[in-house]
Amino acid sequence: MGRTMIEKIIERNTKQAVKPGDIVDVSVDRVMIHDIFIPFVAEKFEEMGFTRLWDPEKVVLIYDHLVPASQVDDTRHFREGNAFVEKYGLTHVHRSDGICHQLMPEAGYVKPGNVVFGTDSHTTTYGCVGAFSSGIGYTEMASILGTGTMWIKVPETIRVTIEGELPANVTSKDIILRLIGDLGADGATYQALEFAGDTVERMTIASRMTMANMAIEAGAKCALFVPDEKTAEYCKIELTEKETSLAADEDASYIRQVVYKAEELLPVLACPSQVDNIKPVKELAGTAIDQVFIGSCTNGRLEDLMAAAQILKGKKVAPFVKLIVTPASRKVYQEAAANGTLSVLAEAGAIITHPGCGLCCGRTGGILTDGERVVATNNRNFLGRMGTSKVEIFLASPKTAAASAVAGRIAQA
Repeated sequence: MGRTMIEKIIERNTKQAVKPGDIVDVSVDRVMIHDIFIPFVAEKFEEMGFTRLWDPEKVVLIYDHLVPASQVDDTRHFREGNAFVEKYGLTHVHRSDGICHQLMPEAGYVKPGNVVFGTDSHTTTYGCVGAFSSGIGYTEMASILGTGTMWIKVPETIRVTIEGELPANVTSKDIILRLIGDLGADGATYQALEFAGDTVERMTIASRMTMANMAIEAGAKCALFVPDEKTAEYCKIELTEKETSLAADEDASYIRQVVYKAEELLPVLACPSQVDNIKPVKELAGTAIDQVFIGSCTNGRLEDLMAAAQILKGKKVAPFVKLIVTPASRKVYQEAAANGTLSVLAEAGAIITHPGCGLCCGRTGGILTDGERVVATNNRNFLGRMGTSKVEIFLASPKTAAASAVAGRIAQA
């Protein structure tokens, strides 16, 4: 019997044959801790009796959710994080350089075939370069910091194949929203999503990141794309048989297979207040909105900002509508400034913020109040996510978001 991609990654790591359902110990290649969890990770680490990190070089601490501080207690997270860095010799620390899930691949911390864990559910993002990456809690993270290992159950796999040429107004965000709608918010619980097909092969790494990022919204343990020349260029490595051999075998066994014809896909929205409540944009066109948000670890990359700028160029944001744009990292911010994208957005009337999580997690930068509607490019539209529980959040692609900002209503690009 052939092996799926996740089975190959785990077998390479553990040096033993595995099958779905097996419980195995993996050696961890890298971990990420963000500012929200660092006080709790530090407390548990010392409570467990550890006195040193298993490998300080493999630990990355990123301040992104709470910067700049919007509540008095936020600064405690920075102080305790800094104290942990000083005490245990962490060398990879990012203070307001951007969102953790953008920085981990962007800064080269993750490579194809790696096993990576992070204290945030959207750690699934790193599957864009062919890594097994997944979110964990602070107790599990503390254990890894002391031992360098983690037990997992080998996931079953859902294979998602997309073939054909996407319509001009359809993006990878529309694809992953459509998939979540078809699977349901719990339809891939503790399963791997494995993406394939010529549509996927033509995607940029940024587009793949969007899809891997939102895999958790269907409950997936991880999401995986086969490493290719684009992956090698992005990761600054040479593509060898080691990377390409991670591709699933032709006779691999899947719990389910989903197939899409790209030409049949449409721009869609996730409607309040469930991420699997998916409807075509055209069905909701004309719905009045108060705000548009373009950013987050899902869609704050350069290609996302450029896609929005292309629609906004020469136009203005509708009266009484706020357009907030948040680049996913300092590098993205600088690149968007250098190529004129930020100028186009600013001239259209956008409010451009520092890189970070901000509005996506309901912190700084534009939270909303009762009765307001927002079209946003982030990954969750739960009640209370971006303001009060009476805010209506519609999740969309950057193209749909930009078109809606100009129209002042939900609109299709």
